[in-house]
Amino acid sequence: MKRDVAPRKRLGRQDWTAAALLALGEGGLRAVAIEPLAVRLGATKGSAYHHFPNRDALVAATLERWAAEHTEAVIAAVRDEPDPLRRLRLLITKVITEDEDASIELAVLAAGDDPLVAPVLRRVTERRVDYIAEIAREIGFSPAKARRRALVVYSTYLGHAQLVRMSPAVLPETRAAQRVYLDEMVEVLSAGLDG
Repeated sequence: MKRDVAPRKRLGRQDWTAAALLALGEGGLRAVAIEPLAVRLGATKGSAYHHFPNRDALVAATLERWAAEHTEAVIAAVRDEPDPLRRLRLLITKVITEDEDASIELAVLAAGDDPLVAPVLRRVTERRVDYIAEIAREIGFSPAKARRRALVVYSTYLGHAQLVRMSPAVLPETRAAQRVYLDEMVEVLSAGLDG
C-alpha cells in the first residue's frame, strides 16, 4: 500500500535568510548557524550549503536582507509623500509603530564590531541618517544643521528601540496613550523644521 506523502517544499535563499533573521533577533549573531537553522526549517544542512558556501555567506545574505527590508523598503514606503514635514512624521510613525519588536535591529547593533556586520551596519546607518538629513534640507535647513537634526532623530529611534526591548513597561500601554507619545515624539523631533 502506497502512502501519500506531501512533497517537501524546496527551500530557497529567501527561506534561509528569513529563518536567519528570526534567529538573529532571538539569539543574536551567534544564533545564525546552519545546523540549528536546518532543524528550524526541517531541512538538511546540505540545503543550506546548496545556497551558501558557508556560514559567513549566510550571515552576509541575511544582513543584506535586513538592510533591504528595514531600510530601503521603509524609505520607499514614505518617499512619495511630497511634503517633507509630513514625510518625516510618516517615517517616524512607520519605524516606531511597525517595528514593535526591535530585536533584530538591536542584535545587529550588538554585533557591530563583527567584521561581517560592521560594514553593513555602517552603510545602513549612513543611509538612514543621510535620508533624514535629506528631508531636513528639503524643509530648508542648512546641510550642517540638517545633518545634526538627522543624528538626533536617528538617536531617538535607537533609544526607543532599546526601550521596547529592555524596558517596555515604561512605554505607554493603551492605543490612545501610544498616539499621544508618538505625536509628542514627532513634535519634539520636528521642532523648528516647519519654519
